[in-house]
Amino acid sequence: MSCVATGQDQYSDGLLSVKKRFSDIEAAALAEAFKGVRTGDGLQKGLFPIRSTGVTTAPIVSAAKQYLELLSTPELIRSQFAIDDPEWRRWFNVDNGIYVRQGLSLKEMSEDQRTAAWKILEASLSAKGLDLSKSIMKTDRTLSELNGNGFLDEDLYFLTIMGTPDATEPWGWQLDGHHLVINYFVMGDQVVMTPTFLGAEPAVTTSGHYAGNEVLQAEQDMGLAFMQSLTTEQQERATLANRKHHDDMQAAAHKDNLILDYAGLKVEDLADDKKQAILNLIDLYVSNMREGHAEVRMQEVRDNLNNTWFAWVGSVADNGVFYYRIHSPVILIEFDHQIPVGTAVLHNTNRPVRDHIHTVIRTPNGNDYGKDLLGQHLRNHKH
Repeated sequence: MSCVATGQDQYSDGLLSVKKRFSDIEAAALAEAFKGVRTGDGLQKGLFPIRSTGVTTAPIVSAAKQYLELLSTPELIRSQFAIDDPEWRRWFNVDNGIYVRQGLSLKEMSEDQRTAAWKILEASLSAKGLDLSKSIMKTDRTLSELNGNGFLDEDLYFLTIMGTPDATEPWGWQLDGHHLVINYFVMGDQVVMTPTFLGAEPAVTTSGHYAGNEVLQAEQDMGLAFMQSLTTEQQERATLANRKHHDDMQAAAHKDNLILDYAGLKVEDLADDKKQAILNLIDLYVSNMREGHAEVRMQEVRDNLNNTWFAWVGSVADNGVFYYRIHSPVILIEFDHQIPVGTAVLHNTNRPVRDHIHTVIRTPNGNDYGKDLLGQHLRNHKH
C-alpha cells in the first residue's frame, strides 16, 4: 500500500509542478502590456483601418445573444468578460489536467445551451472550419482511449464571451481547449479570427470509436507540395535547417509579444504560378472563417503578398517531418510536426512525428484579438 501511495503522491506532485510552471509562464506573459507579434523593426502602423466590409455579422451577434440568454447569473459570471479583459490572452492548447479554463464547457452545458453554443460557431465559421473543429475534438476521445486519461474528452472545450454582442460595439468570443483555440473579435462588420490554434494528436486515427478521423492532412500535404515545387535554389533560400530535431513553433500560447523577423524565401521573387500556390496554401487556413469574412481577410493577404516570406525546417521527402512558416505584415501561419506526447504509447521516439501536429494563425502588428481595431474604436468613442 505504501508503494502505491508513494506513486500516487509522486504523480500528484508532478502534476502540481507542471501546473505551477504553466501558471508562472502565463503570469509573466500577462504582466507585459499587449503589443503584438512584430519584427525587430517594431510595429508597422496603419494596416488595419476601421471600415465597412459589407459582410454582415448579424447572424453571429444573434447567436451569441441567444446563448447568453440561456445562462444563469453564476454561469454568466464565469462566462462573460469585458471587451478589454486579459481573459482574451488566457488560452492554452494543453489538456485540462494541467490548465484551468474559464467559461462553460460543452460537457457541462444543458442541451439547449450546447445547441446555442454550436450556433455561434456555425454562424462564425465555414462548413470546413466547423468540421475541422469537430474533428480536432474527436482526437481527445481517441487519446483518452489510448491513455485512459480522464482529463481528455471531446466535449471539454470552453466558451467565453467578451463584451456584449452588438451590431456596432466591439465584442467577441473565445473557444478554448486542447488542440483547439479560436479567438473571434467582432466590431460592426469587421472580424478578426486570431490567434487561432489548431492541432491534432493523433493526426490520423487508426483505432477506437473515431477510427478513420483525419486532421490537418491537407495543411501538411499542401505545404510539402509547395516546398517540393520550388527549384533547388529556392528551396535552399527557404530552408532554415535541413534536419528537424525538436518542436519549432514560435508563436503559440503566451507569445503575444513575440519578436520574429522575416526569414526564408520572399514571395516577391516567385513566378506567378508559385505566388498563386502560396495564396492557395494560406487560404486553406483562412477559409475556416465564414466565406465573406474569409475573402476580406484574403484581400489583406493579397495586398501584402510581395512582402510575404516562406520558411522551412526539415525534410522534403514525401514522408518527411517538417515545420513551415508563412509570414507577412498581416498574417503569420506556422505548421509544426511535434514530438509525440499523447501518442507516445504508439511511437518509440523523442523526435517529431507526423502524428502530432500544431498550427497557429496570428495577425501581426498589433491586431491579434482585434486589439488594433479596438484601440482605434476606444480612442474615437470614450466609454
